[in-house]
Amino acid sequence: MSTKRAYMERCLQLAKAAVGKTAPNPMVGAVLVYNGRIIGEGYHGQYGAPHAEVKSLRSVRETDRQFIAQSTLYVSLEPCVHFGKTPPCADLIIKERIPQVVVGCRDPFPAVNGKGIERLEAAGIQVEISELEAECRELNKRFFLFHTQHRPYIILKWAETANGFIGHFGGQRLLISNEYTNRLVHRWRGEEAAILVGTHTALLDNPSLTTRLWPGKNPLRVVIDRELSLPGTLGIFDGAAPTLVFNRYKNTLEDFRNPGFDQRPVQYYQVTTDVSLVQQMLHALYHLDIQSLLVEGGAGTLQSFIDEQCWDEARVITNTTLRITEGVRAPKLENSKVFGEQKVMTDLIRFFERE
Repeated sequence: MSTKRAYMERCLQLAKAAVGKTAPNPMVGAVLVYNGRIIGEGYHGQYGAPHAEVKSLRSVRETDRQFIAQSTLYVSLEPCVHFGKTPPCADLIIKERIPQVVVGCRDPFPAVNGKGIERLEAAGIQVEISELEAECRELNKRFFLFHTQHRPYIILKWAETANGFIGHFGGQRLLISNEYTNRLVHRWRGEEAAILVGTHTALLDNPSLTTRLWPGKNPLRVVIDRELSLPGTLGIFDGAAPTLVFNRYKNTLEDFRNPGFDQRPVQYYQVTTDVSLVQQMLHALYHLDIQSLLVEGGAGTLQSFIDEQCWDEARVITNTTLRITEGVRAPKLENSKVFGEQKVMTDLIRFFERE
């Protein structure tokens, strides 16, 4: 293994410490190396906090600061050049007179997208793209897809019996996954920006859609309620996390630039009947800067995303010991392939991606 590869792998390892915390910013790790020795490292810990490059430079000991201008900086994503929550990292690198920068991959965000590399090179800094470019892109696949396809990264999730049922007829709740898998699902929730359910699931299952079984930030709760028929006593309206309701009659999001989710626990977005509901929801979530969406049900809602080919990943939990004689059939994935499996006691979790 090359030393350059090892240092970039360390960048990725650092960046992953902030899974679910940086959106709408990407996860980024940085390592500063002098003469084969790491003298500074850091990662972007949460949205609005200092970037990885800043953290790595701040971590350098006073006795090592003399070596900064003779070091190589490894960073998993192209340094920014625009003023956002923080100043441009490219300017800081130039100010510190770092002579060489190894970049994991280019940043697709329009305000950056090659401009960071250009600014560094214009200042006489040697820049190269890492051999781990694909791995660096994979780390921030939600961020990349959001800025290239202008929609959230969509993950479908459901639990089914060994013979392919997702629930009973008539609204009787069917508990399929075990308590350990349920905790894993709550971890998944904390890693995404938003979570969505349909009307029937909200009414019959009364889910909270929070991360109460795992430490982490609650996602934005999204519910489809075309006729505004759901009672306000449901868990999704308890104020534990902001909730967005897609409906036919009411709209409180005329100004996408200032949605004020934190100030208004429940907000409404009005949809029409002459355009795909899925497309309208994705359009709204994109303009609200929601980069990832976990779709948890029910069967009809999940199938609508599948039928319109609006999904990127699916996580299917199968209780290998549970069978029922009749009920609601699980959604049917098309044009998909398995890219991973995980066994949690009697539950088999398969991870699919769309071909």
